[in-house]
Amino acid sequence: MEFIADLHIHTYLSRATSKKMDIENLYKWAQLKGISVIGTGDFTHPLWFSEIKKKLAPAEPGLFRLRKKYCREIDKEVPQSCKNPVRFMLSVEISNIYKKNDKVRKVHNLVYSPDLAVAARFNKALGRIGNIKSDGRPIIGMQARDLLQVALDASEDNVLIPAHIWTPHFSVLGASSGFDSIEECFEDLTPHIFALETGLSSDPPMNWMLSDLDRFVLVSNSDAHSPAKLAREANRFTCGFSYFDMMTALKNKDPKGFAGTLEFFPQEGKYYLDGHRGCGQRMPPEQTLAHDGRCPVCGKKLTVGVLHRVNALADRKLGFAPENRFGFESIIPLAEILAGIYGCGVNTKKVTTAYMELLETFGSELYLLRKCPAADLETEGFETLAACLGRMRCGQVRVTEGYDGEFGTIDVVNS
Repeated sequence: MEFIADLHIHTYLSRATSKKMDIENLYKWAQLKGISVIGTGDFTHPLWFSEIKKKLAPAEPGLFRLRKKYCREIDKEVPQSCKNPVRFMLSVEISNIYKKNDKVRKVHNLVYSPDLAVAARFNKALGRIGNIKSDGRPIIGMQARDLLQVALDASEDNVLIPAHIWTPHFSVLGASSGFDSIEECFEDLTPHIFALETGLSSDPPMNWMLSDLDRFVLVSNSDAHSPAKLAREANRFTCGFSYFDMMTALKNKDPKGFAGTLEFFPQEGKYYLDGHRGCGQRMPPEQTLAHDGRCPVCGKKLTVGVLHRVNALADRKLGFAPENRFGFESIIPLAEILAGIYGCGVNTKKVTTAYMELLETFGSELYLLRKCPAADLETEGFETLAACLGRMRCGQVRVTEGYDGEFGTIDVVNS
């Protein structure tokens, strides 16, 4: 049986996040979205770790559930059609900023722990190295390789997955501060890396252009900073319902335990193309090269996007498909589709009302996006939405690409 996991999120204790990113809202919105396992985020922060210990209880091996006394009021806000058991997995994103080979590196990494005792050991060790109280995503001045060593010293069951690996400024392969290979970053500990997070601005076919990445399983997560952003990307598991079964499925690249990912259309990601947002310059890689990497308006250095960076490191053409690849589905958040249909903002009352009406009638957002039959939607008067979902499911979309921190748009209404 398939279940969905979103394993990279942030809490209200991280910079630029919603105050609603607390445990109760994560529990609620996981059900609205159709998520069965969600990362806790930020477990190295002392306040959040205390919150976790207070409100979560052990469930299946390596997973946690919200204690019943905290569920009661929240459960009243979840439509019956969406009610589903939710489990939490201990997760945190660490920002490693350091100098290596005469270059400043800024690499974000995800760390997962199977239980509170292991997480506490990791927190204690990390607290001796850097300030873990300042932010939910702490900045630690140590090499990414050494962070992995600290995680493994706390427990061999800890897992490190490099986050959004192509993001220009904060990732292992990013154009601005990353490396040209995973080995260059993690050195002798590279064998302990078995999964890579693609990030919003790349999808599996882009990553398949690098034969060097074939040995890793590609995962996707929302990196949500607000509840409504949950599950914009996620993972499909078909293994046993536990931390250990999930990590083993990834480590072994087991097609019987891991079914693939749910993806943004990468063009919507805010670092897909090159450009300079200040001057409104959005450029494909060949145009950037023609301008010697400079903004044609002001002359400043352009931000090199994910497509450009992938092309620079690739040894294959786009369209190559490795034999051991996992499947993926490209989705658009339901609120964005509704906003396009109604011609208004995603946070308007009209969209919010329609969103909840749809969930109450049909089920979770991911069910609606992926599986709800068009005939069912049409019967209830949602003919336009049914047509939009049909186009989305076959990739018939109109794109305006994101660049230099500016999200792109995916139009499925007028495509």
